Order: sequence, then C-alpha cells, then structure tokens
Amino acid sequence: MSDVYARPSRDDQPTVPDFAPAAETDDAVTIPPAPVQDQRPWGRDLRFMLVVLVAVVVLFIAFVFVVAFGPTAGAVSALAIVAAPIATMVAAYYGISLALRQVRDARDAAVAADARAHAAETSARESDAWAAQMESGLRVSVAKLRAAGVDTRDVERAAGTPDEFF
Repeated sequence: MSDVYARPSRDDQPTVPDFAPAAETDDAVTIPPAPVQDQRPWGRDLRFMLVVLVAVVVLFIAFVFVVAFGPTAGAVSALAIVAAPIATMVAAYYGISLALRQVRDARDAAVAADARAHAAETSARESDAWAAQMESGLRVSVAKLRAAGVDTRDVERAAGTPDEFF
C-alpha cells in the first residue's frame, strides 16, 4: 500500500495502519525542532564583550591620565564624571540586549507552540476520520455477517460497542 494513508510523525514512522483514511486537508505540518537553550549565538555575545572592552579601555586611559597628571581632587572628580556615563551605557546596553533576547525567545516559543497546536488539530481531524471509517467498516462487517446468518455477538463484544449500537 502507499504512504498516502499514513499519518506523518516526527520519526517519519507511520503511526496509523496503511488502511487508514486519507486526510481531508492538504496542509503539510512540519514541527520545527525545539531550540537548544545551551547554545548562545556568538554575534550578540561578541558585541557585548566588545562594548565592555571598549568601556574598560576608555576607563583605563582616563585612569592613566589621572595618574600622569597628578591625582588631585579635581582629577578624581573628572574621572568619576567620565566613568559614570560609561558604566551606565554598558549597563543599559546589557539590559536592552537582554530584553530583546527574551522577546525573541518568547516569540520563538510562541511559534513552536502554534506549530504544535496546528499539528495536534490536524492529528485530531485525521484520528476522527480514521475512527469514522473504522466504525463504518465495523457496521458493514456486522451487517454482512448478519445477512450470512452468522452470530455477531462476539464481534460486537470485541469492538466494545454498546448493545444498541448496531
């Protein structure tokens, strides 16, 4: 039999027998792999390290100038005036990049959840169609057995149907 009637799965192994009904929709559902949390893109980290390195270098140069020209109260105040905005900018850059990363991670999680929900809906529709076809086949089988004069009580019990089902 062909793979037309097989339900797609993550493992590419059919989970439904070959005689299951074909899906009513033409939607092909692919579930993207879950993002790995341990991997961090080097682009953002390198940018942040570069910002911190530049800030440290600027502060070092400012400190060298203070030491070279004499550590007076005015020089220390000037160093504080230079260091405070640099530290604030580095902290702001880190906060903004962290917030952007969290937004992107939340968006990726929402997309993955939407894909899983769509796959679950498709699977439920396929299961309903498969169950309807199996019920129809069971009814036809019982009707043919009754027409042939064969007792269908064992078939009805094996199917787990109520007494008034047929």
